[in-house]
Amino acid sequence: MNTILTKQKKLMPYIAGSIVLGGVAMAIYRRRQFSKSTAGHTFKGIFNSVELPIMKIIEETHDTKRLIFQLPADSTNNGLSLSSMILASAKVEDGSNVTRPYTPINKVNSTGNIELLVKHMPQGKMSGHLFGLNVGDKVSFRGAVNTYKYIPNKFDVVTLLGAGSGITPLYQLASNVIEDPENKTKIKLLYGNKTINDIPLKRELDQLQFKYPEKFEVVYFVSDSTTEDFKGEIGNINKDYLKSNIAGPKENTQLFVCGPTGFMKAVSGEKKNLIIQGSLSGYLQELGYSKSQVHKF
Repeated sequence: MNTILTKQKKLMPYIAGSIVLGGVAMAIYRRRQFSKSTAGHTFKGIFNSVELPIMKIIEETHDTKRLIFQLPADSTNNGLSLSSMILASAKVEDGSNVTRPYTPINKVNSTGNIELLVKHMPQGKMSGHLFGLNVGDKVSFRGAVNTYKYIPNKFDVVTLLGAGSGITPLYQLASNVIEDPENKTKIKLLYGNKTINDIPLKRELDQLQFKYPEKFEVVYFVSDSTTEDFKGEIGNINKDYLKSNIAGPKENTQLFVCGPTGFMKAVSGEKKNLIIQGSLSGYLQELGYSKSQVHKF
């Protein structure tokens, strides 16, 4: 018995070494497979950064800009997937290093450039920094980070609830899904802003509705409208409107929500952090939707 134990003790270092070597070999294999899968992608994961120059700046509204960044010449696609975001990092005016998530509004796997919609937030360090940049300036990015795995045709109806700059992940989802000829899911967007002149991406949303009226509908909400021909709702997105105008909790439906803090608290409750959804509350919880039926961007 002692002889057997002695032999086992002698073998332990070799066994442990084999386990370690096996783990290293697996890590190397996975890294090589990841490198193959991301070959030609601009964004190759959160541990890989890339600096991109601004090639064009477009004034969208009085406090919102489109920043269009040029992709590297060797990029065959941007490396985005549906419902993914990228992380922008910069050393800002006060000397601090800041990282913020942004959702590109391009088609996934597009080439040539990446387009961000940036709203200038009061006291916003990153948005203030980005607003101060000019054509040719560079920004460091990491990602992409997938926040929701969308399965085509899983739902009969998808409802998007957004406000302000919260439109970006909702637009990315809607435009990619609706323009897919294999898609059968209908999408309805309720989108709130202060005035009709404060609505980012309105031209694109209207075009999407005009081109695919059987699959996409957008309803605009504004707090103040002085335009007589405005087609939409005056006021905020509210519980009574939701109860009467969107697919109910007993239907085969999914809801996606994104917007500023006050909007999120009222509609669904805030996310706990960038990754964790947190509990469901607000109008949607009161109307009987389950946590699994609601995703917060």
